[in-house]
Amino acid sequence: MNWDAVAFDWNHIRAFLATVEEGSLSGAARVLRQTQPTLSRQITALEETLGLTLFERGTRVMQVTDAGAELLAHVSTMAEAAVQISRVAAGQSQAIEGTVRVTASDAMAAHALPRCVIALRHAHPGIQIEIVPSNDMTDLTRRDADIAIRHVRPTQPDLVAKRIDDIDISLFASRDYLASLGPVQSPADFGAATFIGYGTAERLVPQIAAMGFPVTAANFGITTTNGNALYELVREGGGIGFLPTVVAEGRLGLVRVLPDLPSFQMETWLVTHREIQTSRRIRLTFDHIAQELAQDGWSRLIART
Repeated sequence: MNWDAVAFDWNHIRAFLATVEEGSLSGAARVLRQTQPTLSRQITALEETLGLTLFERGTRVMQVTDAGAELLAHVSTMAEAAVQISRVAAGQSQAIEGTVRVTASDAMAAHALPRCVIALRHAHPGIQIEIVPSNDMTDLTRRDADIAIRHVRPTQPDLVAKRIDDIDISLFASRDYLASLGPVQSPADFGAATFIGYGTAERLVPQIAAMGFPVTAANFGITTTNGNALYELVREGGGIGFLPTVVAEGRLGLVRVLPDLPSFQMETWLVTHREIQTSRRIRLTFDHIAQELAQDGWSRLIART
């Protein structure tokens, strides 16, 4: 497109069209909510830009010239296109429809999100939810996803984060595995225990050692970055693992290790990009997840057997 040829101002075109439709500068000024002198200057500027005389100016009536009449058909088409753009934009901003990509850890995606997003779909069938199980820090700024559940607060300035309820985390093992260790009454008794690591042993050793357990990397016989695999490894007697208390306590055949030990809280953040301010479907999905996820103390994280 030759942009140099499009030298006129749309506001001047609008002033011309309103004047034709209203028949006078005063009428055009009224419908456009501008002053009459402003409208007169805009039309004069358009005539100078186009090199045409568009009106025969009278005391009360603005009579369109032949050049103006010829221009009018094209201007009317432009006006219709502008109205259509406004309609489409209004429809997009008001319509609650379209795809929303939600990313979360595999365990969250499997246990926390299904009932939540099914309820959302029942209320708003125009929204299509795409669940993306991932334990990576999905980049929302590149639109890899629209909404993410994370366990660290994001630092990017163009992201919006809402902290929802923390998840209580404790050490658990199967009854058979604990029985195999013999009498254990304090963290010092677990020097020979096997721990199931979520992530790398090097990251986990300092956390567990700070609780008084005499562990090294050698205590981590198995590590995984899959939450569902972690559940099953602990259930099958592979060792001791950090699990959400609401999931494991009194369930899944698991026993809390030294229940008098303090648990720790895992932060949980719901994160999106700033388009939430203009996209109703993302805003609605974000608010729905924030409200639903922790309303029952994270009990929906419980794995079904």
